[in-house]
Amino acid sequence: MIDCPTTRRTFLAAAGAMIMTGASGLRIPARAQGIAPTKTMRGGSNNYIAGAPIVDRIGSGGFWMTGTVLRAGDGAPLANQRIQIWAHTTEGHERDPQSHGATLTDANGVFRLEMPQIVPAFGQAHGHLAYDDDDFETVFLRPVMRDARDTSLSADFVLKPA
Repeated sequence: MIDCPTTRRTFLAAAGAMIMTGASGLRIPARAQGIAPTKTMRGGSNNYIAGAPIVDRIGSGGFWMTGTVLRAGDGAPLANQRIQIWAHTTEGHERDPQSHGATLTDANGVFRLEMPQIVPAFGQAHGHLAYDDDDFETVFLRPVMRDARDTSLSADFVLKPA
């Protein structure tokens, strides 16, 4: 048996742990109450065109837009969810229909769509993404790239049932 002298520091650490776990004596931290839904970003819906077709690729490709889609609350991955993607690229402006396309999430809630290289518009290289179906609340995202030379951009959705 190891003799561990009680110091003020160990007493305070033990007391803090007891407070965090409650009087029940639990030795594991409490589980999170749920995952909050993603909020629509300002400017996310700019140049949105409802009903963009599901495509294998937008234009000639070379740039990847990726992400995940989860359900608010329990964080379960959502399969077969339609995500629309558009951007100002080397092949067109974000307002052009040929710069828009949609894809579906896989069984793990992951989406991936190849498109032309995103280029700066209004001073920033950024993409636009939307969940715009009926099962969950609509969400528009406008993630900004760290560097205009990046060849991928990721954005995640946590959706709240409609």
